Amino acid sequence: MLVSQLGYYSLILGLILSLGLLSYSFICLRDGNNILQKNIYSISFLQLFSVVLSFFCLIYSFIISDFSNETVYNNSHTTKPIFYKISGTWGNHEGSLLLWLLVLTLFMFLFLVSSKNQPKKYRLLTLFFQQIIISGFFLFLLFTSNPFSNLFPVPKEGLGLNPILQDPALAIHPPILYLGYVGSSIIFSSSLAALVQKNINRNWAKHIKKWILVSWIFLTLGIMLGAIWAYYELGWGGFWFWDPVENVSLMPWLCLTALLHAIIVLEKRLILKSWTLILSIATFTLSMSGTFLVRSGILNSVHTFANDPKRGIFILIFLFVLIFLSVLIFFFYQIKENDSQKKIFWLSKETSILINNWFMMYFLSVILIGTTYPIFLEVLIEEKISVGPPFYYKLLVPFLIPFLIFMAIGPKIKWIKDKFKKIRIYQIIFLVISFLIAYLIINKTSSQYLFTTVLIAAAFYLFFNTLGDFLRKDSKLSQNISHFGFSIFILSILFNGIFSNEISANMKIGDEIKFNKGLIKFKKIEIYKEQNYESIIASFEIEDEKKNIITLNPEIRIYNQPAIFTSEADIKSSIFTDKFLVMSLLKGEDYFNVRYQNKPFMLWIWISISLVAFGGLISFVKKIK
Repeated sequence: MLVSQLGYYSLILGLILSLGLLSYSFICLRDGNNILQKNIYSISFLQLFSVVLSFFCLIYSFIISDFSNETVYNNSHTTKPIFYKISGTWGNHEGSLLLWLLVLTLFMFLFLVSSKNQPKKYRLLTLFFQQIIISGFFLFLLFTSNPFSNLFPVPKEGLGLNPILQDPALAIHPPILYLGYVGSSIIFSSSLAALVQKNINRNWAKHIKKWILVSWIFLTLGIMLGAIWAYYELGWGGFWFWDPVENVSLMPWLCLTALLHAIIVLEKRLILKSWTLILSIATFTLSMSGTFLVRSGILNSVHTFANDPKRGIFILIFLFVLIFLSVLIFFFYQIKENDSQKKIFWLSKETSILINNWFMMYFLSVILIGTTYPIFLEVLIEEKISVGPPFYYKLLVPFLIPFLIFMAIGPKIKWIKDKFKKIRIYQIIFLVISFLIAYLIINKTSSQYLFTTVLIAAAFYLFFNTLGDFLRKDSKLSQNISHFGFSIFILSILFNGIFSNEISANMKIGDEIKFNKGLIKFKKIEIYKEQNYESIIASFEIEDEKKNIITLNPEIRIYNQPAIFTSEADIKSSIFTDKFLVMSLLKGEDYFNVRYQNKPFMLWIWISISLVAFGGLISFVKKIK
């Protein structure tokens, strides 16, 4: 009880400090006093400390199973292992928002400390806009989502956490994802500050690029960890299923990727100023929109935290205020570029980057429509529909071909103006080899489509070009690594889709099923009693066409608090393929539903995404030196 009270009053102190910083920055800007007093750093640090203290109070309440705290009661249980008690702190609505607020205050403090060389008015303006966001989240937490609400009488036992969230990946996935989401708030605030000050220049572009990279790296890694978790925990047998909450994390990533490329043009040529600002505002808007959709109960997903529309309405109103404020500032302080700045030659690096941005915006638009259309349709005509993978594949995949080609060619084009030269022999060789490999791959499968051949050829063309870029003296290492990782990512996805195979059947102990010259044998089951669940572990022998035998042990867990059944897949991973097996209970039968999948190149998907993020990390390290 005392710990919860300490956490609650720490939040109140943080709100007071936030309002104080907001007032201070406003008064200084109004009076023309652009001096950032040294005690501001202390106040900002104290604000950060108050949120850190509140967060650790919530963690401690989970550790000791303090069921007088309503958040702990709704999301924990005495039998839950200590590790999942701690990670469960942010596996719920209230705790996740407190973590969000923690990252907000951390980034604000780091910005003040790291931007001492920037103009004082710019820093004050950034502080002002950022504290508006921080104050809004403080109010949201305290008035609609208080993580320290008390219960009386005190329950003897809690309701427990959703078992699918009791996973090691969930200990690091949300914090890393939030670092990506919240990083966009600093980009948003500093963009508005630079716009008001009319200070959109190379110095600002160089400065803000660091924050764009930080947000982009963490968002990339966060999405990857979520995909890995969904792959082995949810039993989907895949890394991406266009789940609505997956989509709301992908949309700001696409916008952030476009912004990362646009800021390069701004830094080099001082053009695309307005477009860069629009992308900055859009990235944060999409991050906030995702927060609204996940916490409003509108989206139906395993990732959703709340079914209380009141919470979603608060965020919606707050989001509307922020968008209205940003749009108003954008049009009032809009940047006018002179004619010399507006000129972009059709064959130049800046043109290729702009085309890259157009593709990104198209991909984002398709995902946005697919995610929100069912919501609007339900509101308008009360009809529920779901938009599945076929919708996205039909609209996205055809545009992948020109996108990959532009990615391959773009880095080789010169700035300002380029000309057609003699076609280099290695480009022809790359093109011929790409089509040859694509033809051989398709020829060995049941697919005989020209489109598939061209798509694979385009992916290989990007792969060979990015590989060759490592030998160019004028190429950037960070860019090469990220583009090379992306080429491997696309190829891995394509191979995964072409060569995957699956068999699903109802089996009981002793059954055998043949598939693709292979054999599945259901050998036995064993039952174990764990701390907070019962475990049914099956043993299957998988014999492939080469008579190689492996044993897979999928598991069914029966949790006691809450009473939920979960299916845990068993995966045998190798460098080129995953053997994936999951089973589920059939009611009133001695049979189990068994689904076996051969998933090639899964490991390379995770490696490739890591390479993409690693390229961004190298660029960031170079920027801070």
